[in-house]
Amino acid sequence: MAFKLSLTPISDLQIHKIPSFHTQFLQTNPTSSLPRKLLDSKLDSRRKSSVCTNSLKQETLQNPTPLTSSNKRVLVTGGTGGVGQLVVASLLDRDVKLRLLLRNPEKATTLFGEQEEEKLQVIKGDTRNSEDLDPSMFEGVTHVICCTGTTAFPSRRWDGDNTPERVDWEGVRNLVSALPRSLSRIILVSSVGVTKSNELPWSIMNLFGVLKYKKMGEDFVINSGLPYTIIRPGRLTDGPYTSYDLNTLLKATAGERRAVLISQGDKLVGEVSRLVVAEACIQALNIDFTEGQIYEINSVPGDGPGSDTEKWKELFKSAQIQ
Repeated sequence: MAFKLSLTPISDLQIHKIPSFHTQFLQTNPTSSLPRKLLDSKLDSRRKSSVCTNSLKQETLQNPTPLTSSNKRVLVTGGTGGVGQLVVASLLDRDVKLRLLLRNPEKATTLFGEQEEEKLQVIKGDTRNSEDLDPSMFEGVTHVICCTGTTAFPSRRWDGDNTPERVDWEGVRNLVSALPRSLSRIILVSSVGVTKSNELPWSIMNLFGVLKYKKMGEDFVINSGLPYTIIRPGRLTDGPYTSYDLNTLLKATAGERRAVLISQGDKLVGEVSRLVVAEACIQALNIDFTEGQIYEINSVPGDGPGSDTEKWKELFKSAQIQ
């Protein structure tokens, strides 16, 4: 893949400051299209997963555990989606410096409110087009959370060549190819079932290739040489939210499904709150032993880990296949 040789200083890039926070949450993970009955038929497969107790209600985003390094600059792609917006809101609340890569930077004006440029930068770019991804866009970036996605089945969201092949495969490949080798970690949000696309119920989910292309994206990340963690959510619940301002968003709860199940080996079938997925991505940034690991994640009725990093460490550690 060819890249531009000239490096444009960050100050010369089109970085957008944002006024006034109104959020309109959009669905990013196609697992939410999976028929409920098909998912429920295999819920027993999660029994070997670990469950951790505490609270994932308002405390989840209201009293977050801060990232340990003030030197982090986290790039979020898919930051206008259902999971991505929760990631962005939570990191902003933790005073983590952010950079968003958006196809339509003007969208951030409505979504993310007025922030200091040092805290939140928005750059125009489309991961589906490699020529959009100049290396200078990633100067100073230490971590990446990739939440891009589209629907599993044809929908209006496929308009403009926004298909699983273009988003989940080509977009991920282009992004990873452009990232600096000095990156501390990339967190990729994928999906449960990617290794079982020829088995029921996943073969129905994969009728238009979404699981195949997500698996191709995963494999490219794994073989890239970059430090990575892959999060595979079940069917997404709690949202996508609409017309939420920042203060209301930060009070969002995971309803009764606050207990977290984490597993490895693509064994889980079930649902997960978008709040839980967002928190898992953020926690993985700071937990060293999650590097090079793939985790499936669901949430079930009961109390959960909230934003307690020690609880998340227990969950991730107990899930790892020995």
